[in-house]
Amino acid sequence: MGKVYLTGHLEVPPDRIEAVTAALPAHIARTRAEPGCLAFSVAQSPDNPTHFLVSEIFANQSAFDAHQHRAATSAWAEITAGLQRHYSIRTE
Repeated sequence: MGKVYLTGHLEVPPDRIEAVTAALPAHIARTRAEPGCLAFSVAQSPDNPTHFLVSEIFANQSAFDAHQHRAATSAWAEITAGLQRHYSIRTE
């Protein structure tokens, strides 16, 4: 089973940027501490402040699935509920 790569962006309306940026450090720290997380970053785009650029690499599908499950039940999921996500996922 190969590595899982996710790239893309999260669209955050201006009125929610403050809440998202406040929650981001904890979300990043928790994700990076997960077994099988090889790289994880979320950063506000310098070109479009309503886009948060996302890049993830997980060791395998099981690690990626575990991350998705944990994130879905986290404070991050509540804070980002309803936001548009534009991601592509590939396995190598």
